[in-house]
Parts: sequence; structure tokens; C-alpha cells
Amino acid sequence: MWDNNEEDFLMLSGIQHFNFCRRQWALIHIEQQWEENVRTVEGAHLHRKADQPMLREKRGDKLIVRALPVQSRRLGISGICDVVEFVRDSSGVPLAGEEGLYLPYPVEYKRGKPKRNDSDRSQLVAQLICLEEMLMCELSMGYLYYDETKHRVEVPVTEADKVRVKQSLDEMRHYYERNHTPRAKTGPHCQSCSLNVVCLPEMLERKPVSSFIESRLAE
Repeated sequence: MWDNNEEDFLMLSGIQHFNFCRRQWALIHIEQQWEENVRTVEGAHLHRKADQPMLREKRGDKLIVRALPVQSRRLGISGICDVVEFVRDSSGVPLAGEEGLYLPYPVEYKRGKPKRNDSDRSQLVAQLICLEEMLMCELSMGYLYYDETKHRVEVPVTEADKVRVKQSLDEMRHYYERNHTPRAKTGPHCQSCSLNVVCLPEMLERKPVSSFIESRLAE
């Protein structure tokens, strides 16, 4: 059981990869493969602006903490929140070195613009679950900041959202413990994937090129 061994924790950031493409997640987190493309470089640059470890900034009733380490022993995940804004609230929790009570709101930075799928949202929800466990409180709100639009999106989080994230983590754990990489499911998302040069050649080895082209035309 991973509760007593943090080395077996899954990376929290992996849930975004997993919900974008299960095979991409496995190539990165199980097979330890990675390829840079313009999107990953831009994303790294964006996160360097937010990731100033444990930097604290006080603005009135708000305490801003950057690059905050979080984890959930119950779910066996750990990672870093880009930014957590602690807002003074009578229903909040005490913080070391601060007067009053505060509620935390995670803020995840993303390059590009809001996506049609829930991959970004799932990462934010996982961060929120970690904060709930660590601070022993109940949370229902976070934010996604998109660099392309320069806009912060408020993300309400329900119990159903938390259940879906837990289900994804159970599936990730299942693949991870079996050391299993799912087969490729091609689609438009493959064009923006940093691992397409690693993923697609492997898929092509398993069947004729003509079969692959026919399957793409049928999509």
C-alpha cells in the first residue's frame, strides 16, 4: 500500500496527461519517455513564472503562496500547486504564522486556451482534494489561468467531480501497477501531442501502413 511509501505516489500532474490521452500518460509516467515541442516549451516557460517555491505574498485579506507542495496519502498522489490563494474566511482553517482563518483556492496555470475536454479541470480538482486532506477542510472552488487568453476561469468543483478524479486515479494506479501502456487511439489530439513521434511509429509496427491510413480516413 502506498500510504507508507511516498516513492509509490503517482504524480498529480499526470492526471491531466491521463485524461488527455491514456497512452500519452503511460509513455511519460510508466515508460519514462518525453519529447519537447513548442507547446511543452511554452508551458515550461509559463510555469517558471508561477513556480517560485513557497514564495508568500500578502495582499490585504489574501495570502498568495507559489509552488506549494501537496499530497494525498489516501489517494497516493503528490505534486505542486502553481499558486494557492488563501483568503480570510470565518469558515476557514488556521495557518501557521497568520492571524485569523483562511480558505485555500488553487490556481493552475495553463498555456493556450480553455479545452473542450476535462483534462485541465481534473488536475485542478486533484489539487483541491489534496488541500482538503492536508488542511482538513471542505473546498468547492478553484481557478484555471490561460496564458493565451490572459484570463482566469472560475471552476466550481462538485462531489461528482471529485468522484470522477478518484476513478481516474484508480485506473491510473491499475495501469501503473501492471506496468501496462494502453494501445493508441488516434484522433485530432495526436497532432498537438509532444509524443506523437514516439507513439505513432510504435503503433505502425503492429499493423500495415495501409490499415492505419484506412482507419484514419474512416474517423
